[in-house]
Amino acid sequence: MTKRATLHDTFVINRTLAFDRESVFAAWASAEAKSHWFAGSGRWEARARELDCRVGGHERLVGRRGDGRISTFEAHYYDIVPNERKIYAYEMYIDDVRISVSIATIEFKERPEGCSLVITEQGVFLDDFDDARGRQQGTEKLVTQLEQALQRQPPG
Repeated sequence: MTKRATLHDTFVINRTLAFDRESVFAAWASAEAKSHWFAGSGRWEARARELDCRVGGHERLVGRRGDGRISTFEAHYYDIVPNERKIYAYEMYIDDVRISVSIATIEFKERPEGCSLVITEQGVFLDDFDDARGRQQGTEKLVTQLEQALQRQPPG
């Protein structure tokens, strides 16, 4: 039998990107834009991607990890203020096992040096499959991938 456990935790990532906040927000706003950076690492391969970026909309990303397991991200959007913030709740699964449920707030703040991106996540991590430190590290890697995707975009 699986060991049952719940771990509640919060983390905050604050990173300034050398891009205007409209460009950073746009990278979160469509499946096509997000596909350039919101992905697993290593031999991970996307299987399904949906994104309806509006209040009441949803997002779904399914991918196959290098070890063959299937990861699934399922989100529901509760608040979106263009170029300022997005608030959503999401579940993560490995194969068909729910490993966490979280609420995330993404804030986009204009700064002289670019856009301050503030990600606050509050989650419950289930049955020792995941924890906040691992999720924070994964999210920090996604922000790095976001920054690299923005650097690859042609000017204008």
